[in-house]
Amino acid sequence: MSVEEKLSEMGIELPTPPKPVASYVPIVQTGNLVYLSGQLPIKDGRVMAVGSVPNPCSIENAKEGAKLTAINIIAHLKAHLGSLDRVKQVIRLNGFVQSENGFHKQPEVLNGASEFIAEVFGDKGKHTRIAIGVFELPLNAAMQIDAIVEVE
Repeated sequence: MSVEEKLSEMGIELPTPPKPVASYVPIVQTGNLVYLSGQLPIKDGRVMAVGSVPNPCSIENAKEGAKLTAINIIAHLKAHLGSLDRVKQVIRLNGFVQSENGFHKQPEVLNGASEFIAEVFGDKGKHTRIAIGVFELPLNAAMQIDAIVEVE
């Protein structure tokens, strides 16, 4: 089954990739490596997971936001590659979680993205990861995630 068929079976329709919010490009390929700029949990032009975790953004909402961010990463890959079956290996996700003072569950939040990527790509989706807590993020998003992907 192709990756696109897998997404369809999961009920996921890839959106048009979100446009950059500043002066950068969303994706750069050099050789067989694709680098994706930090993505936010944006849907229909709106940030869907906002503020610090766990308050005002709950861990559950933040985890869903991380999944949405992963969907946006995949949408950029699809637009760039044409076919998601060209993904050879998701190498790394770097995740930043806007964290309330004393919050230490950034890995739990970012599991929303990691588990989704692994479900979509199978073994090719198993990746290394960084989970970092930060004070603020662009557009007051609860998380920002970038990726490095090897392609065929």
